[in-house]
Amino acid sequence: MIPYFSKTRDRRDRHPVPPFLRGWVLPIGLVLLWWLAARLHWSDSPLLVAPGKVWATALQQVASGELVRALAASLRRDLIGLVIGVSAGLVFGVAFGLSRLFERMIGPTFHTLKQISLFAWIPLLSVWFGLGDAAKVAFLSLAAFFPVVLNTFEGIRSVPGELIEAARVLKFSRWQWLTKLVLPAAAPSILAGVHLALVYAWLATLGAEYLLVSGQGIGNTMIDGRELFLMDLVIFGVIVVGLVGFALNWLAARLERRLLAWRGRSVAQF
Repeated sequence: MIPYFSKTRDRRDRHPVPPFLRGWVLPIGLVLLWWLAARLHWSDSPLLVAPGKVWATALQQVASGELVRALAASLRRDLIGLVIGVSAGLVFGVAFGLSRLFERMIGPTFHTLKQISLFAWIPLLSVWFGLGDAAKVAFLSLAAFFPVVLNTFEGIRSVPGELIEAARVLKFSRWQWLTKLVLPAAAPSILAGVHLALVYAWLATLGAEYLLVSGQGIGNTMIDGRELFLMDLVIFGVIVVGLVGFALNWLAARLERRLLAWRGRSVAQF
């Protein structure tokens, strides 16, 4: 008898669209529709700019170095905020997961703070840190902090009891119990939290640059386009943001799969 997964995989392999092109079907279709709308003048609104004009703006931004400078500023803030938020999130998540006392003392305050909208912190952060990079980095750190704490906590509390009993039988020390049992067993959940933190931090980068407009960044490029009514510059910024977000998500997914390769294959891979 042929296994179910093998038959499913065979049907997918016979699909007329090659696997590496399947994710591009919708973007290509949208670009063609956009080109037709501009070419056939479906709308006289100045908001509808031709793809060719956006492409010319992209070339100008690359040639002048504006794109590199803006992206470098945004990614630098994103990386600093991500490192701070993930590091603090791991410490708090491990403490929450391992200590019932810590959870009872800090947990109610943490669960209250996580209900506050992320953007509600911006007025307070702007008062504390001003409108420069310090406020933006603090904002990004908050965006990365909460998903890491929650996923780390859930991962540690989900460690099977059988493994804990086995560690007791083997007389693991506290350090061995943490490094050889708890953290490896919780690794899938922890890495999922880090993955979410990466996504949230990039989204928060654009939000911070929109609301804390001091400085340079890809968000500021889009603001300049909006204020000067240069829709080609705005659309170019949106495309760059989407492509960078896609690249970051792809890299995080690849890294997560590599770090968790020891788990073997999952049903989702068939």
